[in-house]
Amino acid sequence: MKYIEVNVKTALIVHGFDEDNQEIIEKVNDENYMKKLVSIERIQSISNQYLLVSSSHGRIIYWEYEEDYAEIKAKLESQGMIV
Repeated sequence: MKYIEVNVKTALIVHGFDEDNQEIIEKVNDENYMKKLVSIERIQSISNQYLLVSSSHGRIIYWEYEEDYAEIKAKLESQGMIV
């Protein structure tokens, strides 16, 4: 399993869907970034603002990251994860 080190804070947690098929979203107001080693296999997508990662119990989490997009992309490229 491959990992990248990234500074993140939780922004949103998607807990699933309600009876109308609308996402059940919990907004989180973490103030500080936390350094994490993130399994590359958990990363679903990357935008200029968020890492979208899979979590336990079928949840997905939007993490804000401190680095810029180019840094995250370079970390993934160095692991051979960008095609």
